[in-house]
Amino acid sequence: MNFETLPVWGNVLSILGAIFVVGTGAHWVVESAARLAKRLGVSELVIGLTVVALGTSAPEFAVTLIAAFKGQGDISVGNIVGSNIFNLGFILGGCALVRAIPTNPTLLRRDGSVLGATTLLLLAMIGWDLRLDRYDGGILFVLLLLYLAYLFKSRHVIPGTEQELGKLIAGDKGKTSLWREGVLLAVGLICIIGGSYLLIGSATAVARALGISEWVIGVTIVAAGTSAPEFATSLMGVLKGRYGISAGNVIGSDIFNMLGVLGLAGLLRPVDVDPMARISLAALSAMVFVVLIFMRTGWRLSRLEGLALITIASARWWFDFSTHGP
Repeated sequence: MNFETLPVWGNVLSILGAIFVVGTGAHWVVESAARLAKRLGVSELVIGLTVVALGTSAPEFAVTLIAAFKGQGDISVGNIVGSNIFNLGFILGGCALVRAIPTNPTLLRRDGSVLGATTLLLLAMIGWDLRLDRYDGGILFVLLLLYLAYLFKSRHVIPGTEQELGKLIAGDKGKTSLWREGVLLAVGLICIIGGSYLLIGSATAVARALGISEWVIGVTIVAAGTSAPEFATSLMGVLKGRYGISAGNVIGSDIFNMLGVLGLAGLLRPVDVDPMARISLAALSAMVFVVLIFMRTGWRLSRLEGLALITIASARWWFDFSTHGP
């Protein structure tokens, strides 16, 4: 399909449709895979460490890997950087604006420190030569395995997966058969892959038509689209009064995005990125440490702090479009 021949409004509609398809597919993948694993005797801890955590990051995996194999490094890496900024700014900030979110020392010291260190490592890796190569990807992926091994040994799950896992296991009443769950899993994966293909193609066409760089479109529009599962999980946590889940979901997702998604992408297909990556990665690093400071003050994210995060993320988007837009 040649997206360049479509009018801008047609590609915009395609982007919106792709975001819906990707989000729906991710939800189906998480539900079906978790139920299949449970019925096959896999422990809830392992499901939380793998199925649920990977499932909510499936859109980022699909978009980043497809873009990498197409040689579109700006969308591949920009999607992850932008998704993490979107998660911390708009999603976490928006949830805190609805209701103050309690935090705790374990989340800050164990997972917050990993998030901060990983962000600085990524800034050093990509900022040095504007390239994500196999060596970089290997380091990131090994660090992910070490992080998972520590969580498994200490009997923890990925931050933020507890709510989703509990809902899925509680909802598993044995009413559906294995083959139906398998079909749902397959359809979900097809939706994610197909929707990601549409999202990348349409977003790239819009960027070129409007004179916007692929890095900007990847770090904003594409990133927002692939953050749909994180948004749904965090919002559900706030609406159901499980406020701590919102912070855990965002931090856990951001760690998985950088170590898992970019690690695998670098191993499979090295890519080069726009010089703007340095500015965006520096902005992400600054936002991570602002969030960690906010989490420590009073062991909660207040409404005022949530508004500050939204403002920072909005300013970031404005800067991207005003300096590298049409």
